[in-house]
Amino acid sequence: MSEQTRVARTIPRRGRDRNLVDVRPDWPGGPLPALVQANVPDIDLAGWLAGHRDDVDELARRAGAVLFRGFAVAGPDDFRTVMAAVSGDVLSYGERSSPRSKVTEGVYTSTEHPADQPIVLHNEQSYTVNWPLRIVFHCEVAPAAGGRTPLADSRRVLARLRPETVAEFERRGVLYRRNYLPGISLSWQTAFQTERREDVEAYCARALIDVEWVSDQQLRTRQVRPAVRRHPVTGERTWFNHALFFHVTSLPEDVGAGLRAALDEEDLPYQTAYGDGTPIPDEVLAELRAAYAAETRSFEWRRGDVLLVENMLAAHAREPFTPPRRILTAMSDPVAAPELTEALRSGTATTGDRP
Repeated sequence: MSEQTRVARTIPRRGRDRNLVDVRPDWPGGPLPALVQANVPDIDLAGWLAGHRDDVDELARRAGAVLFRGFAVAGPDDFRTVMAAVSGDVLSYGERSSPRSKVTEGVYTSTEHPADQPIVLHNEQSYTVNWPLRIVFHCEVAPAAGGRTPLADSRRVLARLRPETVAEFERRGVLYRRNYLPGISLSWQTAFQTERREDVEAYCARALIDVEWVSDQQLRTRQVRPAVRRHPVTGERTWFNHALFFHVTSLPEDVGAGLRAALDEEDLPYQTAYGDGTPIPDEVLAELRAAYAAETRSFEWRRGDVLLVENMLAAHAREPFTPPRRILTAMSDPVAAPELTEALRSGTATTGDRP
């Protein structure tokens, strides 16, 4: 018996709930995500989590993600209660890269990206110096068709890459260039949730981001981050970055071609390179895509599902879909990057709250 299976099987064997909840660590045909399923209706997920939190934490870290299915989670208020059981530190959404609407405190729509376009696998906010350790999703309205949330184990993605590819990224890091252009990408006002340029500058100083005001409406930023991180609890090395996600070639072909025809390279809404500014070769981008594809797993959403993703251990994506579809999301447990701690110690970054 694997250690993951041993841990999973301890969960439903406790006390009166032994026949109420099943744990399937190898569903659906693999370990990502593990499935925790209620066998009878109206089991309160928040209450159940309160009694099994340590076991769920261990299962989630081993599997990378856990799907809770069949529990009584009917909407945003129930979901927020579940989040309180998952963590005492539920986050707001800062330094935004995706259009989202706030539903209730700490709960947002997962994204308002067009339904006919896919969203590439990524680890939430890996380009920041404060990211959530967990991102959790709730299916309020299941898609009419499509709309899965594919997952890929970031530890296994890293293991699939050639050692020389990993070494090059570890040596150079990843450079993220962003242009906040109203009508083309998020405005800086939306991304940073402020109307004041000085607020943006203060946030970027804290977050180790270089700022350039191209015009009153166009903000250009640059930041260099590692491509590989270590999980603060398990110590595992993981492929944790947006190198592929923010690269212009990850856009639908017609969208990318249109942007490149309309804009200079330096004005693209998003672009990545090695940390020294050297372009990432096409063959390396292809290698990254192949590694993600080989590790991708997915499942069909059902109304009431809750998906807990260990953000540093598993990447997530979104398939195109036929409406309606309403997936809510919340993030928890912030992690500060070691380089931020060092910058604060040396006085090259300032302290303050996130916008």
